[in-house]
Amino acid sequence: HSWGYGQADGPSEWHKAYPIAQGNRQSPIDIDSARAVYDPSLQPLVISYQSCTSLSISNTGHSVMVEFEDTDDRTAISGGPFQNPFRLKQFHFHWGTTHSQGSEHTIDGKPFPCELHLVHWNARKYATFGEAAAAPDGLAVVGVFLEIGKEHASMNRLTDALYMVKFKGTKAQFRGFNPKCLLPLSLDYWTYLGSLTTPPLNESVTWIVLKEPIRISVKQLEKFRMLLFTGEEDQRIQMANNFRPPQPLKGRIVRASFKA
Repeated sequence: HSWGYGQADGPSEWHKAYPIAQGNRQSPIDIDSARAVYDPSLQPLVISYQSCTSLSISNTGHSVMVEFEDTDDRTAISGGPFQNPFRLKQFHFHWGTTHSQGSEHTIDGKPFPCELHLVHWNARKYATFGEAAAAPDGLAVVGVFLEIGKEHASMNRLTDALYMVKFKGTKAQFRGFNPKCLLPLSLDYWTYLGSLTTPPLNESVTWIVLKEPIRISVKQLEKFRMLLFTGEEDQRIQMANNFRPPQPLKGRIVRASFKA
């Protein structure tokens, strides 16, 4: 099934091919900070991104993605609500055409211009990423909000590589990038049970949404907006507004690792 973010193939249409779109644990959501429940039993998040096992950067036609070697637990997260370490598979971004929107999650109704998703899988329990992506406890995604501010020095290596993957289906080598540089200082987080935010929309994700955003400059964000949803042969369509709006909570509880 082809899907996208346009009028005809966008989020409001996904349920036709993917009925789970109307399921009970869909993502993203609006996080109502006053209603989130502080849970003192939640462990601090442990992010072990020592080794830089990045492989490539690519334009998927929906976002820009950096993929990682995930044959061992060298690049993983643990702690938090997790029993097992989860291995980093890839990260990608969602952003808007303007600074007033772009993130998938919102906080008290407020969107950010961009959101980073670091996608991890439960390799202790499942043999492959695909198997984990179909299981209710298979994936862990860390969401980081990006806001406009001063230039983010470590982001330059990434934004400077974007010109190589301007068109849909293009891929370039991108090695030795440590995503630790994309995390805020504070790892305070909200967590809830949700789903992938793109088709097939599997309800397999434990979400970790970090409270503290990181800052990037307007110039850096503009480079994301130079990417295209389309291939080299097609009529050019700017890649932006590639986000799914917040979905109904349907009785789920959002837990916070910190006291409000």
